[in-house]
Amino acid sequence: MDKILVLDFGSQYTQLIARRIREANVYSEIHPYSISVSEVKSFSPKGIILSGGPKSVYSKDAPFCDKKIFSLGIPILGICYGLQLICHLFGGKVKEAESHEYGNSYVKILDNEDLFYGFSSGERIRVWMSHGDRVERIPEGFLKIAESENSPICAISDKKRKIYGVQFHPEVSHTPRGMDIIKNFLYRICGCTASWTMKSFIRSSVESIREKVGNEKVICAISGGVDSSVTAALVHRAIGERLICVFIDNGLLRKNEAEEVIRTLKKIGLNIHFVDAKERFLKELKGVTDPEEKRKRIGREFIRVFEEKAKSFGDVKFLAQGTLYPDLIESRSLKGPSAKIKSHHNVGGLPEKMNLKLIEPLKELFKDEVRKVGKELGIPDEILKRHPFPGPGLAVRIIGEVTEERLEKVREADSIVVEEIKKAGLYDKVWQAFAVLLPVKSVGIMGDRRTYESVVAVRIVESQDAMTADWSKVPYDVLERISNRIINEVKGINRVVYDISSKPPSTIEWE
Repeated sequence: MDKILVLDFGSQYTQLIARRIREANVYSEIHPYSISVSEVKSFSPKGIILSGGPKSVYSKDAPFCDKKIFSLGIPILGICYGLQLICHLFGGKVKEAESHEYGNSYVKILDNEDLFYGFSSGERIRVWMSHGDRVERIPEGFLKIAESENSPICAISDKKRKIYGVQFHPEVSHTPRGMDIIKNFLYRICGCTASWTMKSFIRSSVESIREKVGNEKVICAISGGVDSSVTAALVHRAIGERLICVFIDNGLLRKNEAEEVIRTLKKIGLNIHFVDAKERFLKELKGVTDPEEKRKRIGREFIRVFEEKAKSFGDVKFLAQGTLYPDLIESRSLKGPSAKIKSHHNVGGLPEKMNLKLIEPLKELFKDEVRKVGKELGIPDEILKRHPFPGPGLAVRIIGEVTEERLEKVREADSIVVEEIKKAGLYDKVWQAFAVLLPVKSVGIMGDRRTYESVVAVRIVESQDAMTADWSKVPYDVLERISNRIINEVKGINRVVYDISSKPPSTIEWE
């Protein structure tokens, strides 16, 4: 399988670069800029892409990759900071631009071979810029192949060594022909073939699982979400009835969720064992208000419940988890300068505690790829198209202490949000839609009577993979119906507000 290595220099778009490569049916992985030459060789990439980043190449703490990487004979494309780094390392000159450039710009193509194959010489294309520095002098052996008004050296090439660089961001949708440029690098320059498909992924995963597991049993905790469901279906295809699925009702689920999930997953042949642990989790959360402490307590209790249930199945040696690629990036900070944001429910804990060997068949995939795998495996749309739901459940959609009364409020409000979004035909068009119970009360008038009740925030966002998200511009009449129904139907709530924050700087969930 042809592979492209993406070196992360801290760009907000690094994950997007990897996703665009995969959309072109070529496998890609993100690794830190500090990767060693020996590690690069062991990865055997057909090409390397250097991401953008927030630093300047002339800063004291500027991130530099090992220059020996450029001597491996592997085609290289530098994007934004990556271009500047190439110029800096090879003797060119980079300095702060007189005018910083953020947003739309137009670039003139000077050479329509290789990187700009299929473009017209002299053609002006719209691109997305995001930089404060620019290249003033290109290194010896390189040619200028594109220019813009603010960046006279906007793209460079050394065709002999197959080293290229662009100042703009071809990976973002605001560069309309960016995919053409990426494909030119992948296919024409690197010689990649479009072999990365979800069918090929399933075949190789099934073979890998069978080889690793042998004749042993595998246990898998399922929640009904896309990640755990696809994980279970994939492992089930590999080993059949030797997969043991466990569904733990922690009392923090959405309305009617347990019944609906079990009914749907049984349709695809999964053998599911149900555990009612509502009281245990509520007891563990009593008096807890700190978000991270909630997550930790829920995680610890889940391990205890799961461990108790696992023992009843005898000698089980493997645990399957629905860890995704973004989970690793956010939780373990493995891929470059990204900071850890929060602990994640899928990553870590269980294997070490239970001494089980871990199977994470989806850990190389983004969310959209997981859904494609699920489609290939025949998982119903009721599961595949379900909105993401956090591992700690409604506990992180209740700001403050989690109680049965507060759970009931947010559960009913959440159900109304989802119902109305579905009625409006918006459910499949947004990433998530849910309610959050706030730790404040407000004065209201209901039936000529003064009230002092709780406030609910409605959160509806649009996203591709949850790495970034924007609030959804839901029609006012839909929001009006949601608000009216929550206030009229959910006892103890007299005010509804709409969250118009994007990620970043906010997260999708409130806790």
